[in-house]
Amino acid sequence: MSETRKDPISRRWVIFASERNKRPGEYPSTRSELKETLHDGDCPFCAGNERFTENEIHRINNGSGWDVRCVPNRFPTLQVEGDIDKKADGIYDCMSGLGAHEVIIETPRHNETLGDLNFEHFHGVMRTYRDRIVDLRRDMRFKYILVFKNHGVTAGQMIPHSHSQLIALPFVPHRVHEEIESCWAYYQFKDRYLFDDIIQQEMKDRSRVVDENEHFVAMCPYAARFPFEVWITPKYHAPHFENTSDSSLLQLSSIFRGVIRRIEQALNFPAYNLMLHNAPVHMPPRLAEQGQSYQWHFEIIPKVTRIAGFEWGTGCYINPTLPEEAAAYLRRMPVED
Repeated sequence: MSETRKDPISRRWVIFASERNKRPGEYPSTRSELKETLHDGDCPFCAGNERFTENEIHRINNGSGWDVRCVPNRFPTLQVEGDIDKKADGIYDCMSGLGAHEVIIETPRHNETLGDLNFEHFHGVMRTYRDRIVDLRRDMRFKYILVFKNHGVTAGQMIPHSHSQLIALPFVPHRVHEEIESCWAYYQFKDRYLFDDIIQQEMKDRSRVVDENEHFVAMCPYAARFPFEVWITPKYHAPHFENTSDSSLLQLSSIFRGVIRRIEQALNFPAYNLMLHNAPVHMPPRLAEQGQSYQWHFEIIPKVTRIAGFEWGTGCYINPTLPEEAAAYLRRMPVED
């Protein structure tokens, strides 16, 4: 029999319909995509083709070359030059397409996935995420900075070489506003942080915990929208990812790398989307106060089901896999090299 659950952060309802469930091995794999797109000398992200990308912003070197590079997106969604230029057209509001759009090239090797990286290399990717936000938040025009990754064609990946993206926006997205408002309302009512209470309950219950270490926990959320959806969040209260210390970033890299490897093994290298949910970097005083009740977290969403008419029409989701079942399966997956 199906079950309906409510997410306390987004206040969204999710219907769990287990009769629609598939075995994990039945989901499509991205490995075939990689085999069909092996390096042919024209990939702009491969080592030796650095001339094909825009002026380099950031680089992490190794003994023989580079591990991670960050460059401006050649076809940016938003342009860094200019002013916000807000204006109205009757009841409609608009502004100029101001912002920043960067590409984080995660490896010099064309057919290597994020899960293939050794620990030091993976840590370099996480460090790049943090350091680029630290740099961009100096620009007072930017209100929110999103890091995301589309892995696989069905997840929206356009260039098959492994990479993430970063977009700085001159506004705070509506979804972030909603999550902050939920966290603030909870804090006002209970004088406790919503994420702190969620983490305490999940650590006590443990049925949805995938992995943990001293500073972080990875879990399948109680009202997961999608099969094998995983969140990674600090065990301590932290609104801003970019304030993560070097020692905590090492622990984040360890648990994050393990989760990616578990998902790859469990679901036969699926396409997935990865997003950082973070507190806004510049806010008016009221929202700044509310934002302190928020907590940054990464969300990893394997693309094993599709959003269809019901989801678009209601804002609710149908998930065929209970998070307890997904977490138990992921815990059994090997993560070692």
